[in-house]
Amino acid sequence: MTSLSVETLAADAVEPITSAGNAQLGVAVLAGIAVIVLLITKFKMHAFLALTIGSLALGSFAGAAPAKTIASFTAGLGSTVAGVGVLIALGAILGKLLADSGGADQIVDTILARTSNRAMPWAMVLIASIVGLPLFFEVGIVLMIPVVLLVAKRGNYSLMRVGIPALAGLSVMHGLIPPHPGPLVAIDALGANLGVTLALGVVVAIPTVILAGPVFSRYAARWVDIKAPEKMIPQRPSEDLDRRPSFGATLATILLPVVLMLVKALVDIVVDDPEQGLQRVTDVIGSPLIALLAAVIVAMFTLGRAAGFTKGRLSSTVEKSLAPIAGVLLIVGAGGGFKQTLIDAGVGQMILDFSESWSIPALLLGWLIAVAIRLATGSATVATISAAGLVAPLAADMSTSHVALLVLAVGAGSLFFSHVNDAGFWLVKEYFGMDVGQTVKTWSVMETIISVVSLVFILLLSLIL
Repeated sequence: MTSLSVETLAADAVEPITSAGNAQLGVAVLAGIAVIVLLITKFKMHAFLALTIGSLALGSFAGAAPAKTIASFTAGLGSTVAGVGVLIALGAILGKLLADSGGADQIVDTILARTSNRAMPWAMVLIASIVGLPLFFEVGIVLMIPVVLLVAKRGNYSLMRVGIPALAGLSVMHGLIPPHPGPLVAIDALGANLGVTLALGVVVAIPTVILAGPVFSRYAARWVDIKAPEKMIPQRPSEDLDRRPSFGATLATILLPVVLMLVKALVDIVVDDPEQGLQRVTDVIGSPLIALLAAVIVAMFTLGRAAGFTKGRLSSTVEKSLAPIAGVLLIVGAGGGFKQTLIDAGVGQMILDFSESWSIPALLLGWLIAVAIRLATGSATVATISAAGLVAPLAADMSTSHVALLVLAVGAGSLFFSHVNDAGFWLVKEYFGMDVGQTVKTWSVMETIISVVSLVFILLLSLIL
């Protein structure tokens, strides 16, 4: 990425902001995370405020001067927002155009019309994976769950048989595939190559989503055999558009940024000459900013204008897409500030020292740290951001492919066992009409399967690459 990276800032800070030893730093990390968890879970404080206060608490427990802690936090917040903020905004615009134009409905209706009852779980995981590419996880759930409920009702399916594959598709995209915020921040923090990470992420995602989706849904449907709750089944609103974009145009638009970034990755591997003309071109068009910007501009015609949007309607759609992401940007930025405070306090070096004495492979260590933070905070994004900052020193001597795998290991760990401190847990529970125990048996177990299976494939790839 071309933006100022966290590593650049960390490199500028030659001296740590504190002289605390490893023991005190370890206590400071636990205290900082405990403050964040307590504020989010007990006092229901917004994650942005909790991360900000937790960063200040971390610096205080580590014995750092308040001014230095504030400087580290604000530097991390600024660099993180600069690195991923524009990409998050472009992804939100693309997702809004997809939903409002009817393009998402077109994909769903086309695939369902050509799918047999037996293949329906596979169709649902495919739909969710495609639709989930440009969307935030929460937006993807809101978009997909009404479809899942309608399919379950129409086909008289057990809700888990079609619901689990859809949730698995969305979750895997969220945790492993850029341009979702978590993977993007981890890529920026670890200095990974986005194209290589995307390519390897797809390789890991395919078998993972199959095992956690259609395969696991067979067992989930036996454990929790429920039908779609009548009160939650949506009544489709009257359509205010005369036409919808075609299936082919919609699919091509969604996949455009992915294709551009994959082309860049392939050219980087095959050509491997930054001065060569083809690689210089693909370096530009395959950069995440240009790839997503191109997709948004194309979407205005292939989705918006194809659906009959006027210029005013297009402008209104773009404007409405940006307001909901303000909170996401603040949380991601504050998470970056917390991460930078960890780095500047010397916690990264402490983790490096511990990992050497424990002889834990870097990929497994990154996964374990992300798991711990995920279980504590309930946020996959916070877990990814914090864990990436902690293991950043481990990436210094790694190859390009192994740094990408470290990003994926952190992302996989961030999905482990969603439970009662995760907003997604309650969202799934309420939409599907389950109690807490049923949600743990299905959603929480599915998330754990995704995390563990992803790690297994990541470790296997590390032996090959």
